[in-house]
Amino acid sequence: MRAFLRLLVVVACSLTTLSATASAAAPATVAVAQSPHSGATDLAYVNHELYEVPLTEFIATVGKGDTWFDVSTDGCSAPLVGDTGRSFNFRNPCRRHDFGYRNLQLLEKRYGSGHTYWNATSRHRVDDQFHADMRASCQPRPWYERYNCLAWADTFYKVVRLAGGP
Repeated sequence: MRAFLRLLVVVACSLTTLSATASAAAPATVAVAQSPHSGATDLAYVNHELYEVPLTEFIATVGKGDTWFDVSTDGCSAPLVGDTGRSFNFRNPCRRHDFGYRNLQLLEKRYGSGHTYWNATSRHRVDDQFHADMRASCQPRPWYERYNCLAWADTFYKVVRLAGGP
């Protein structure tokens, strides 16, 4: 039954991610307002939130929200399985992962000429952080739930690597 459920999750996540990737590839015009923002400062902020702060601090920071950045989330494209409650809870890792994808793509649209913000390398780095965040969220679980949680973390990571962007 667990293998079937994991397969179902993989298929659902793959289909949702593929449809999100296709819509993200559509051309969009983003207006740049007069502000203290620049490609370099915005990238530094996004990188800081993604890689330099603990996940709990990230969640507190994005909760305040800077309207210049996209802090929305769709629960890793599979909101119904983001938290089984019993064996894993990946809502916060999903939130940071969504932040990374959305904002690096946003920077690409805003400042892309002359600098690439969203590519296979940046995507891989965001995905690796997602994997680390999920695995870290498994550590406080009781020993008898930890193995299953880590298996789900690895499954989610593999799906993201197979189905994600560039």
